[in-house]
Amino acid sequence: MERSRDVCVVVVVLMLCSMMVSTASPMSMPEAENSNEELRGSLLANGLGLTPQMGWNSWNHFNCKVDEKVIKETADALVSNGLAKLGYIYVNIDDCWAEMHRDAKGNLLAKNSTFPSGIKALADYVHSKGLKLGIYSDAGQFTCSKTMPGSLGHEEQDAKTFASWGIDYLKYDNCYNDGTKPTVRYPIMTRALTKADRPIFFSLCEWGDLHPALWGFKIGNSWRTTNDISDNWNSMLSIIDLNEVYADLARPGGWNDPDMLEVGNGGMKNNEYIAHFSLWAISKAPLLLGCDVRNLTKETFNIISNQEVIAVNQDSLGIQAKKVRMEGNSEIWAGPLSGNKVALVLLNRATVPHSITGNWDDIGIPENSAVKARDVWEHKTLETRFVGNLTANVEPHSCKMFVLKPIA
Repeated sequence: MERSRDVCVVVVVLMLCSMMVSTASPMSMPEAENSNEELRGSLLANGLGLTPQMGWNSWNHFNCKVDEKVIKETADALVSNGLAKLGYIYVNIDDCWAEMHRDAKGNLLAKNSTFPSGIKALADYVHSKGLKLGIYSDAGQFTCSKTMPGSLGHEEQDAKTFASWGIDYLKYDNCYNDGTKPTVRYPIMTRALTKADRPIFFSLCEWGDLHPALWGFKIGNSWRTTNDISDNWNSMLSIIDLNEVYADLARPGGWNDPDMLEVGNGGMKNNEYIAHFSLWAISKAPLLLGCDVRNLTKETFNIISNQEVIAVNQDSLGIQAKKVRMEGNSEIWAGPLSGNKVALVLLNRATVPHSITGNWDDIGIPENSAVKARDVWEHKTLETRFVGNLTANVEPHSCKMFVLKPIA
């Protein structure tokens, strides 16, 4: 959740981001330099975020209409439908879960009308299912809904509260702040979490305003690079385009976050959702479901449960793919995988079919190599052994996704 921006501003930001990534190192933000090396070491020592996080978040589908019944039923569904076994282990409550006031000692209070059992009891329930519970706060006076307090000035107290409840994940937003830079405010919560004596995944959500990919690795486990996603084709593409600028800065322990998945919420066609999931997977983005997993269609389930696509996202090498070539509305996205493999997405942004070719010299495969191609949506290895390139016919607003393995 965040402020809206004009299109022209987004274009300028994209141009600026490109220049900053090419000229600045992750050490270039002076506010984040002074005391964060030990903080980053503490987070890494907890072993969090070695692959992009997977799970579910309440906001895209439920917004503020979330309660403990929804959270419990979501946890039940992730287990019963098998998604938990595929890696979707975080059940994350977004905004609107707390009372507007704190208690007499300044502690956050779960909203009695929607979470009457309290967050500790809810965490115990989620943990009993073998899952992890996430929660939401804000580096400002209020959260973005302005229905509950933020954590600004209460960072250590709130971190201790979250730890005492058994929280495993914190999404930390940027609304209603005091005007100081996020490079000043966010490390305060990092320090508080490291003192809380519980490993808590720290998800920074400052919307890409101050280019958190340049400094976020010292502060948290993932960082939002963009505005909020909307459930439509153009929004999804604009988000992943902005995220791609920072590809070189993602690595195990810290990931670029282009926002939660919209797959299954109904605003796009099935082929568009397949492209959406493919682009998030190859970009090593968090795979946080944003739909109602209690009521999945067969088509939605088949997308989000594709183990071959998930394996690309969770690959241990942890290198984010890049858009290596674009010709009009045809794009080639590629990135290395462990085992000397390469992930490839051929994306057709147009409203008419296109034949799209991925060339080895763009993809990073020796030019004369013979390559075996696995179509991860068709779940079949192609009979042809490709040399020099691979060409596929791609339908409108669709993609083809392959895992390539040089064999000679």
